[in-house]
Amino acid sequence: MDWNRVEGNWKQLKGKVKEQWGNLTDDDLDKIAGKRDQLEGKIQERYGIQKDAAKKQIDSWFDRQTWN
Repeated sequence: MDWNRVEGNWKQLKGKVKEQWGNLTDDDLDKIAGKRDQLEGKIQERYGIQKDAAKKQIDSWFDRQTWN
């Protein structure tokens, strides 16, 4: 599974992303628009964590998603 699936279904996935990272605003999610690098950056910014930690969180979240 690749990240393109997230980008293609971003509108549907925004709720799940917000559940996982509640400090992200709706405006953040609109600007991210499914782009992984932007999601990593916003998680770093909002949670004050390093890039590697943000990447691991995203990988873990991505692996937990069920893809129909």
